[in-house]
Amino acid sequence: MKKFFHVSDIGDLDAALREAAWVKADPFHWKSLGTDKTAIFIFFNSSLRTRLSSQKAAMNLGMNAIVLNVGADSWKLETQMGVIMDGDKPEHLREAIPVIGSYCDLIGVRSFARFEDRDFDYQETILNQFVEYSGKPVISLESATVHPCQAFADLITIDQYKTKPRPKVVLTWAPHPNPLPQAVPNSFAEWMNAADVDFVITHPEGYELDPQFVGNARVEYDQMKAFEGADFIYAKSWASYREYGKVLSRDRAWTVSARQMAVTDNAYFMHCLPVRRNMIVSDEVIDSPRSLVIPEAANRVVSAQVVMKRMLEAMQ
Repeated sequence: MKKFFHVSDIGDLDAALREAAWVKADPFHWKSLGTDKTAIFIFFNSSLRTRLSSQKAAMNLGMNAIVLNVGADSWKLETQMGVIMDGDKPEHLREAIPVIGSYCDLIGVRSFARFEDRDFDYQETILNQFVEYSGKPVISLESATVHPCQAFADLITIDQYKTKPRPKVVLTWAPHPNPLPQAVPNSFAEWMNAADVDFVITHPEGYELDPQFVGNARVEYDQMKAFEGADFIYAKSWASYREYGKVLSRDRAWTVSARQMAVTDNAYFMHCLPVRRNMIVSDEVIDSPRSLVIPEAANRVVSAQVVMKRMLEAMQ
């Protein structure tokens, strides 16, 4: 595996889930794979779970883990090609990336959408420069359009807690004070479309995701109707794709509360965290016994470790 951006990069999902179960049960079994290997994790944006889970996964595999916070631990980096560098960014990615590549065996990159130019974001300009210039395997640790480690962890969690062969999974938009990227819902949709689930996306009009990620999912604009009989509810806010980066609604009626959960089939609640309590979800729902946000976060180590394990095996 040379890169990990999409569900197609992981191959057979059943095999990946079996491997995740093995890693979860015996996380140090493959520690010799990473001996004398180094992973560098580049963060253009803040992180808690992604940073810690990536480092933990690398250490479980015996690797050295180096974290670089761009702009704090390094020079500010220019990402655009063909610019006159007369501003506050003294170093270009074109030089920084091959230098980083020379110091490590694999690279993880976190770089959010900027909401300045949809084409720039959706072409994954920054992430693809790491692929082109580093010469090393590259993992998206959440990029402009995708967050595959999160989506893989979500699928691991659903597989762990499901009580029927084909559960109903609902991705619901929820209000937030700020415009958020589509990366998490994009990847969640992509992975659920590939999994054996009954998948529904619900959101107000104007919040349609990029059709390439919606895929074959059913889209329902009535949230209560979408929730009926659901086994898993995944809440997430995102800004408009069509009116790129805009917040079109902060309708609190979409906040996931006991009212919506009452029409589900005693569904589990999921969210990638961090979560705005009583905006995204009410206290009573996130604090209930049916909330999976903590085991879901714990599975971030498992998803990252499976990916890194496969990358290291490919180097043998």
